[in-house]
Amino acid sequence: MQFHHHGYISGEPRVRPAAGTGLNRSETLPDTMDVLIIGAGPAGHIAAAQLAQFPGINTRLIERRGERLNLGHADGIQSRSVETFQAFGFAPQVIQEAYHITAMAFWAPDPQNPKAIIRTGLPADDSYHISEFPHLIVNQARIQDYFAEAMLRAPARIKPDFGWEFLGLEVRTGEEYPVVVQLRGSAHAQQDQERTVRAKYVIGCDGAHSRVRKAIGRVMSGSESMHAWGVMDVLATTDFPDIRTKCAIQSHDGGNILLIPREGGYLFRMYVDLGVIDDDNAKTIRSTSIDEIIARANQIIQPYSLDVKDVAWHSVYEVAHRLTDHFDDVDEQDIGSRTPRVFITGDACHTHSAKAGQGMNVSMQDGFNISWKIAHVLEGRSPESLLNTYSAERQVVAKQLIDFDREWLTLMATPPDQLEDPAAVEKYYVRTFEFPSGFMTQYTPSMITGEDSHQPLATGYPVGKRFKSSAVVRICDMNVLELGHQAPADGRWRIYAFADTAPAGQDSALSRFAHWLENDPQSPMVRTPAGLDRDAWIDAKVIYQQPFDTININDVPAAFKPLTGPFQLPDYEKVYAASTGPDGSGSDIFKERGISRDGVIVIVRPDQYVAHVLPLTAHQAVGAFFDSVMGPAQR
Repeated sequence: MQFHHHGYISGEPRVRPAAGTGLNRSETLPDTMDVLIIGAGPAGHIAAAQLAQFPGINTRLIERRGERLNLGHADGIQSRSVETFQAFGFAPQVIQEAYHITAMAFWAPDPQNPKAIIRTGLPADDSYHISEFPHLIVNQARIQDYFAEAMLRAPARIKPDFGWEFLGLEVRTGEEYPVVVQLRGSAHAQQDQERTVRAKYVIGCDGAHSRVRKAIGRVMSGSESMHAWGVMDVLATTDFPDIRTKCAIQSHDGGNILLIPREGGYLFRMYVDLGVIDDDNAKTIRSTSIDEIIARANQIIQPYSLDVKDVAWHSVYEVAHRLTDHFDDVDEQDIGSRTPRVFITGDACHTHSAKAGQGMNVSMQDGFNISWKIAHVLEGRSPESLLNTYSAERQVVAKQLIDFDREWLTLMATPPDQLEDPAAVEKYYVRTFEFPSGFMTQYTPSMITGEDSHQPLATGYPVGKRFKSSAVVRICDMNVLELGHQAPADGRWRIYAFADTAPAGQDSALSRFAHWLENDPQSPMVRTPAGLDRDAWIDAKVIYQQPFDTININDVPAAFKPLTGPFQLPDYEKVYAASTGPDGSGSDIFKERGISRDGVIVIVRPDQYVAHVLPLTAHQAVGAFFDSVMGPAQR
């Protein structure tokens, strides 16, 4: 991390100085605000954490509860989410605290004794090595705590306003604060107090029974699976040998268990199959007691047994696969005539089972996606039309998730003797791992995602998919670092210039691109407003092909060494080499990611997705792309 460029810092460097709305921030909810986030769940927290990086934007996060979440029901953290936590600065802490899933055990009836189960497979959790980050299990409440800490460390100093219940809203077009919101106090001194507040934008993160969704006339459609599951977080003694390994367990009579070990070394979760619900048994199944769930679990894991000592939480639920028709307040026929003011995220717009561990993960990506876009519009970095891309992008992802979850759930609930292949569940898990890891998302062309006509120049960076990291050597200090980890969630666009074969300091396609980036009016870097550091909006990095010890930092173009802070100090930490470091570690990112030795420009969005791949010579195309993103340049 970088600090001291504004003067010596003797305290905690991760706590950035308060600025803008973070100075003398009101402890009470104001009457007007730029952004009102309703619901302090995972989506609400990540949205607030992103907006906290923009101190000029007045953001408030309200929550009906009177205090922080004590026990969350979600716990699966996919690798893509850990990658996102890295950008917000707390991945190492979560990794240390969480349970790590490195393999998944599959259990099925013993062919010699069908009433007993045996282990039939133990595949690696990430056999394709999709990510350098692990697959984790940690309670939702802790993830929200980390985001809350990130919010308070950021310049805007955002913290939740607990004890406010959302009642309704209306949008009054043409007013400065067009979203009129009715609230009622639900805790503390404001209990039963009614308030009307106004906002420029509202983000609804208020769950499956979302009142925000209903207020903007959005409808959820879909179906329930009519299959019931009992879920319990327990402390227990057992002779089941894989109790600390993630397991899919299928019994002879069709009953199934998904076993998820929890963080801390002792707690574990079981999703226990309670069977199909019909008119005759609906009331009975829905009222299944914890003792009955435990008994059912013991029946499924024979010849092993489970002696539950303590139950931290339990519930009975039926799976519902539902999707909202649109994720904002603009109807399809009105797109283009007005831009949205109200958005919904997470369970407010898509619901599914917990079996694939996707709910919290996809919800957080919803919140990440919309928050930087609202910030860019409010700061004048982008036109309002940018906001139309939220629903267009995230509804497709939600639909894919629901389709995947339905197929996975069907396999999990199918009796082993009805499967064409006894190993069908295991094979499906391995074959589709990239999707539940969060890495199959690929945004289609739009104003912020280009066409893939130059994809052969960087085959390892598919346009529309997240920017995959690789180890590189930082020239200034010869440290071997993951390139993708040097991109904090600060709202900036990133340009990665992969150099051609010419050495630094010589005339080349790279040097000519750097000159254009530094000087041409069409360059996005030149469009940075006066008074800000040149890299305040665009973070440009260069990666050379030559060994790190052959590159002189003084020969590197100025575009990749911008002057920053009040003392205008050069930033040397944007220059890298695709080679091994002094200790022999590192790799050739050009080879790993299929990057042309002629060089390439890779443009990456603030939410870490590849926006474009272009030749080093495509200066006008880079400028034209940012015309769409930032509005036309003054020529």
